[in-house]
Amino acid sequence: MTATTSPHPTGASPDAVAQYDIACHQLRCLIEDPVASVDAALDASPGFVMAHVLKGYMHVLGTEPDGMKVARASHDATLTLGGTEAERGHVAALGHLADGRWHAAGRVLEDVAIADPLDAVALQVGHQIDFFTGQARMLRDRIVRALPEWDRSMPAYHAILGMHAFGLEENGQYTEAEAQGRLGVELQPRDAWSQHAVAHVLEMQGRPHDGIAWMTGNPDAWSRDSFFAVHNWWHVALYQLELGDTEAALALFDGPVHGGQSSVVLDLIDASALLWRLHLRGIEVGDRWAAVADRWAPIATAGNYAFNDVHAVMAFVGAGRRDAANEVLASQREALRGFGDNAAFTRDVGYPVAQAIRAFGDGDYATTASLLRPVRAIAHRFGGSHAQRDLLDLTLIEAAFRADQTGLAAALVTERLAWKPASPLSRLFARRAGLAAP
Repeated sequence: MTATTSPHPTGASPDAVAQYDIACHQLRCLIEDPVASVDAALDASPGFVMAHVLKGYMHVLGTEPDGMKVARASHDATLTLGGTEAERGHVAALGHLADGRWHAAGRVLEDVAIADPLDAVALQVGHQIDFFTGQARMLRDRIVRALPEWDRSMPAYHAILGMHAFGLEENGQYTEAEAQGRLGVELQPRDAWSQHAVAHVLEMQGRPHDGIAWMTGNPDAWSRDSFFAVHNWWHVALYQLELGDTEAALALFDGPVHGGQSSVVLDLIDASALLWRLHLRGIEVGDRWAAVADRWAPIATAGNYAFNDVHAVMAFVGAGRRDAANEVLASQREALRGFGDNAAFTRDVGYPVAQAIRAFGDGDYATTASLLRPVRAIAHRFGGSHAQRDLLDLTLIEAAFRADQTGLAAALVTERLAWKPASPLSRLFARRAGLAAP
């Protein structure tokens, strides 16, 4: 049995445990249908505490507007079932998530994993919470603490390496991150998170050719029946954009990024982010914006996660739907009056960034720049990765150019050249700013 919280999980039959372990494996690799597997575990054992918890975790971590309802129902189902101390820790963490208390949930799972470093669910869900709350240090250190207790003989070891790799990457430890991520894939080729961790390293180091080679070497392993495939193909598109091949990036958008017309929030984020990068370059994308905006429309005003709000506004601005963008901003103002952590995500970062995107669409580039400049240093507070949040820097640079703020544009480009000196995009910016690239 996979590490859960006890050798004998509360309320679970052997058949239920087998289905639960399948769900855990699927979730670690980001493949197939772990929700169906955990539902099968609950069909076999309706009193299986950790199966209820895992179902709740999976729904809330998707940041879908309806996911919170499922998380609350899953949490409610556990309240009379008892459980071990560790299981009750998971129940408490799920309760915090269902009420929008992301940071409190992360702290509870930190304690669960300190007590049992082999609790793979506590580590993975805690790691994802660190991602959604922008806690880069904990992305790494939550896993570092547990790593000495793990070894290659354990089935989930590949996932621990992948999480460690991503945490290292988000803290700028690229050499070690790449090695850990590659080992994770070597041990389990279907581990899309380990694959993704290396993709981030190659993005941050400005190695687009290596990135394309890494991602296209065995795409079937990480993309087949994977609910993370869109995001990993998005990384390939970023490499193509870095090289200036906008046609290849558009082909990826029309194919694996949005060709399936997904309405899944995490997929819509990638679709919006890719089109916005093309938009910043002045690339005509035809009716693609409208297709993405149509899929955002039913869920855009949920106001449950500021990072999502910003990407919905991008789609509406790109599609010329200013009224729809304004509705998202109104939902953000309502979220500011809430009690969960999203109120802070929205106040600190999400609302000013959404306003900046709207201003860019209005051609008010000076306002875009003035709104984004104070946010850059704290943008991690509303989650996402360095690669995802780079869109704010790219928007700020373009706004500075278009607002004729030449000094600011040159300063930002100089900064980018220091970070990615060999980058073709950095060199393009340098030429526009009249700077000599190294």
